[in-house]
Amino acid sequence: MFGKNKILKAEIHDGDYLQVQEIFLTLQGEGPNVGTPAIFIRLGGCNLACDFCDTEFDSYQEMSLKDILLQIQNILQKNPKIRLAVITGGEPMRQPITKLCQELQNIDLKVQIETNGTIFRDLPKEVQIICSPKISKQKYYPIREDLLPKIDAFKFIISKREPYNQIAKIDQNKLNIPIYLQPMDEYDQTKNKENLDLAIKLCLENGYILSLQTHKKIGLP
Repeated sequence: MFGKNKILKAEIHDGDYLQVQEIFLTLQGEGPNVGTPAIFIRLGGCNLACDFCDTEFDSYQEMSLKDILLQIQNILQKNPKIRLAVITGGEPMRQPITKLCQELQNIDLKVQIETNGTIFRDLPKEVQIICSPKISKQKYYPIREDLLPKIDAFKFIISKREPYNQIAKIDQNKLNIPIYLQPMDEYDQTKNKENLDLAIKLCLENGYILSLQTHKKIGLP
């Protein structure tokens, strides 16, 4: 959180257990599927340490895949119309999530992954991958070339205090996928307004899509 987390390497195992921060029901607040009810599976740990990250993902516990699915089934029993599962983090690709994705699809859930794009996993074809490339302390973390063809949308975090020319590294015409711009929440009203104004300007100039953290605005996790 805020760049103080441990930087962890990618896990190598069969995916029968995962390090889980929390599993909860909410509305997707960002990017594609915004406003859609979803079960969020927040996995623990990250391979980066971004100083603007305001998500807690270091206090995780190891859970068996069976227990993860049981917890999800308990949520679905009370909310049977939920059709979306979002696997996020931290960095979810840091862990072997292929089995989890397959099991979620087996119970007719659409699966969306939110990743920084620096780690590749061979996931089922139908999994929707949303890549949010990261830049922190003036350093840009490039996207894996083998992941690029599998990405369904990009989401860039925009701050007036960080360079945003990383967007130019993405050939939108070649990839033909949407680009979302999300103003960084710097917990400062003046800075946040500047970030929003810049994101709006870039969207109008380039045809990008504005993404706001609607879950924060309505008080959801």
